[in-house]
Amino acid sequence: MSEGQKGISVQPTPGLSYDPSEPIYWQPEALAGEVHRAFEICHGCRMCFKYCDSFPLLFKAIDERHDGDVGKVTAAEERAVMDACFQCKLCEVQCPYTPRDKHEFQLDFPKLVHRWRGLKRRGQGKTLRMRVLNDPDGAAALARASFGMANLMNRVRPFRVLLEKAVGVHRNKLLPDFAAEPFDRWAEKQGLIQPEPGGEVVLFQTCFVQHNEPQLGKDALFVLKRNGVDARVVRGLRCCGMPAWEQGDLESLRAQAHHDLDLLLPFVERGAKVLVINPTCSMMMRREWPHLLEGEDRTRAEKLAPAVMDVSEFLWSIRDQPRFNTDFKSTPPGGRVAYHAPCHLRAQGVGFKGRDLLRKIPGVTVSGTVMECCGHDGTFAMTVEGFEPSARIGKKAFDGMAAATAETWATDCPLAAIQFQQHAGKKPLHPVTLLARAYRGEGFEPGQGGGA
Repeated sequence: MSEGQKGISVQPTPGLSYDPSEPIYWQPEALAGEVHRAFEICHGCRMCFKYCDSFPLLFKAIDERHDGDVGKVTAAEERAVMDACFQCKLCEVQCPYTPRDKHEFQLDFPKLVHRWRGLKRRGQGKTLRMRVLNDPDGAAALARASFGMANLMNRVRPFRVLLEKAVGVHRNKLLPDFAAEPFDRWAEKQGLIQPEPGGEVVLFQTCFVQHNEPQLGKDALFVLKRNGVDARVVRGLRCCGMPAWEQGDLESLRAQAHHDLDLLLPFVERGAKVLVINPTCSMMMRREWPHLLEGEDRTRAEKLAPAVMDVSEFLWSIRDQPRFNTDFKSTPPGGRVAYHAPCHLRAQGVGFKGRDLLRKIPGVTVSGTVMECCGHDGTFAMTVEGFEPSARIGKKAFDGMAAATAETWATDCPLAAIQFQQHAGKKPLHPVTLLARAYRGEGFEPGQGGGA
């Protein structure tokens, strides 16, 4: 790729930085130079036209309004491009100019968007919307205090209209129920929380499992135990910080990560792996914490990252060991499974081990692996401005799963499962839930990955 036609260099500017601990990261002029450079590179490449609305908006502005001159992109057009990014990371996965590929351009568009949002948010107070969406743990605590009323009200139209106006959560968005008992409280009753760190693995159940779908965490523990894995649970883990960082709230992310490092590192120091159920959270802990945190916490995050694994990734790593259990007692109906590959799992470059594990169940054939983004991406699909684009962007994934003609659907991402449930009429199951049901000899009921 050559220098930009209108005089913008595609080589890194002196303002290049993806590290918020560097002073230059927070300098508006330095950021502006990098934004213009990135726009020039993307305008010339166009490989990422299909992932989200950011790039079509950029190309349309340059082509139709500015005669190919990136330097004429307005502040409003720049904001539109940045606001349209929902951090699926697929452009970084496909981009040939990244630090990951050791390319001289050193372009990481999602990190550039994070920097842009962080700078815009810096020094500002939190809105009500940020306090609700950026803090899943706090929202869940309030929901539990309602003794089930929150779940009921989420189905009442007038309340959803009010919620939309007050917080910006789209009135038609399918929201998960809040569990009456959080996952770690259940685990404590089962004796899975011990006074001292230990075990072969410790579970990072994620805030979604903790507050919304504890059964997924129970299934993971069941499968791990069935395969001879000494798994432990920690009480009091918090959100990985992705919802906060989506909105440029670095302070909240760092506070949440600091708390989780305090709880998890003692296990890692004793040789345990940290198994994560949601690929967004494992991506954060592996790839984002080590450069977003500062000081001692950055050092601790760098120590934690090599121990982090997706739960299916870990199970796949022991598949050739004698303890790996193949005593499955049931098979999904028809044996055909369609698998959706979550974007944030693809971003980690560890393969699709959940899909591969399903093939260990006798009679199972993975009839399709859908690589398209489902469009949920954290809190994006929940918002007024994100609900419609998320459904439109996810349509290729919805159609791809349907085209696989499989009675059972699977995905490693619990939020993607909600997106499919709402827009495709079928809720995929997590691979560990499919494994757990196959071990137990349970059925695969309609509406639970096995029917409309």
